[in-house]
Amino acid sequence: MSSPIRFGVLGCGAFAQRRMIPALLANPNTTVTAVASRDHATAARVAARFGCVPTGYVELLDRDDIDAVYLAQPPASHERWVRAVLASGRHVLIEKPLATSESTARELVALARVAGRVLRENFLFPHHPRNHAVRGMLAEKRVGAPRFLTASFRIPPLPDGDIRYSAELGGGALTDLGVYPLRLAQYFLGDDVAVAGATLRMDRTRSVDLSGQVLLVSSAGVLAALDFGLEHSYFSRYSLAGETGRLIVDRAFTPTADWRPGVRIEEQDHVEESTFPAADQLDAGIASFAAAVRSGRGADVESREWDEAAVATARLVEAVNRLAIRVAVDDAD
Repeated sequence: MSSPIRFGVLGCGAFAQRRMIPALLANPNTTVTAVASRDHATAARVAARFGCVPTGYVELLDRDDIDAVYLAQPPASHERWVRAVLASGRHVLIEKPLATSESTARELVALARVAGRVLRENFLFPHHPRNHAVRGMLAEKRVGAPRFLTASFRIPPLPDGDIRYSAELGGGALTDLGVYPLRLAQYFLGDDVAVAGATLRMDRTRSVDLSGQVLLVSSAGVLAALDFGLEHSYFSRYSLAGETGRLIVDRAFTPTADWRPGVRIEEQDHVEESTFPAADQLDAGIASFAAAVRSGRGADVESREWDEAAVATARLVEAVNRLAIRVAVDDAD
């Protein structure tokens, strides 16, 4: 077996510590060599916990024992550090979204192609077998031709001081949660979906969006109604309605690795439940990225599909920000 791909981690946030670094260490295709944080004490603490080297951002890219970088920076820092990582000759696995404008996303994707490096957003649901199965059901017209998609991703309020409440760092519900239902709509309806309307609930004090709704339409005329937010009880679901029935998927974006997920099909006089084996979508995503790095897939079909999807997501985020009706509310409202 080939040697593991050596990762450097740029950013030591909660998800990186709780999920990503342990997953990179557990997957036989990858390991973690060094971690970097804006605060050296944080990097030192995380490095001691996981048995790697603490360093600074720039210093990490100067190391000769790094093959790829997991970029866990806030959205406002993505462009700068993607450019820097690609210039250093490394592959990039980045938290979503890659960018919040179509032009920036296109430029970064082009840079990666020229460099012959893999640049991929860390969306996990496309790697889950349940979603592959739903695609198959749609292809088989299990509920007839698709007519309407709904998708929701909502979580409870975050602690004060969380970077997702920082407008300066590119925080807000759209970039943190809204990109999931947007990308899901792309996954099922195609990257050419367009924004027909949007609403954002804005925190008056922080100047960030707390929640929102988006209406999309596909080139085939299929509608999608999406919602997301940082001010709710947890809810993660999508449904696809067709001519003859509806597919419903719960815990759509965050199924745990030990949970056996299901799909519910509702028809006028019939309800059917399908259960699938448990699957670790994070581990599958890491394995897919590692395979792309090993095979040099900078210009193959799969890499181009991920590239095009990233650009389309950035286009949708940009359109939502441009078209949304904004309603300012106080934090306690």
